Amino acid sequence: MADQMLNIWLCDARGGEPTLKPFELVIESGQSPTVGLALVKAGFALNQEDPAISRKGCFGVFGKRKDWDSPIYEGDRLELYPPLLIDPKAVRRKKANQNQDAKFQAAAAKRRARRL
Repeated sequence: MADQMLNIWLCDARGGEPTLKPFELVIESGQSPTVGLALVKAGFALNQEDPAISRKGCFGVFGKRKDWDSPIYEGDRLELYPPLLIDPKAVRRKKANQNQDAKFQAAAAKRRARRL
């Protein structure tokens, strides 16, 4: 059985300006085309436990986070993402607390205005 080739796009956004380049993924007989195989063949990772890509959410296809064993298809854009600078949960929590503080301050100002 002959080797199969998939043409995919690689987008590396880990270091500043994202770079987009075409890549031909050669799939040998007995292998299935997965995100992990593409990362290994492109030279971004040695295996699934590689520290360069071991954190959750560091790669995906067309903006959707994918797992190591997710299938990849002809024409897909495999993206490598930079680490998050700010935790989204912490930002939402801080904003909710600020809104709550504003409500308390407004209520206190109303009470002071009624007393005068």
